Amino acid sequence: MYELLIVAGFGAMAYRNSRVRDDEFANVSRKVGDRLGKLWDIAHQGMRENRFLRAEKALLTILKIDEKNAAAYNRLGILYAKQKEYRDAIDCFEIASSIEATPSSLHNLGLIYYETENYEKASVAFQQALKLEDNLAARHVAYAKVQEKLGNDKLMFQELEKAAELEPNKETFTLLHKAYMGHGMQAEADLVEDQLKKLIVPPGRAKRILRPRRGVV
Repeated sequence: MYELLIVAGFGAMAYRNSRVRDDEFANVSRKVGDRLGKLWDIAHQGMRENRFLRAEKALLTILKIDEKNAAAYNRLGILYAKQKEYRDAIDCFEIASSIEATPSSLHNLGLIYYETENYEKASVAFQQALKLEDNLAARHVAYAKVQEKLGNDKLMFQELEKAAELEPNKETFTLLHKAYMGHGMQAEADLVEDQLKKLIVPPGRAKRILRPRRGVV
């Protein structure tokens, strides 16, 4: 009986100790989370206000706490790109993509490769981004531009046409029209020009804005 009481006593102590450790862990995790949140706020504010050193320090501190934070590497890459520190930007985007390959990190990597005239690598990065997310016109436009640099005209037209299909607006039609004209494709350019004209509101006539009906949702 005495032995059973001892065993029960040790069991109760172990349970209490495990509860204490769990509570301590929860407190530490909460404190770390709060600190990371504050650091992200500092980083975002620094980026908005072009206080790059302040933003950089906050992001580097985040990475000291969480060395595999892909979002922090991606944001740090954007910060370096804004300062035209392209080598550092490439390093950050490559690390971000290796940790977690997202359309955003791959697209950003492609943009920096394009900016530094490394068109082959830019093409690969844009293609990988499109495999993950192909419903944004901007991604197809970027891929088209690098294909133009590489001399792949057929693929360039396909991507510009896809961009205009996804987002039929003045910007995409203008890019497509310019590409057709630059390659002497007058008939195709005329068709795009007709589509452009349909987008233009005649002078003196305001474009009607359809307002949603008011009601309780």
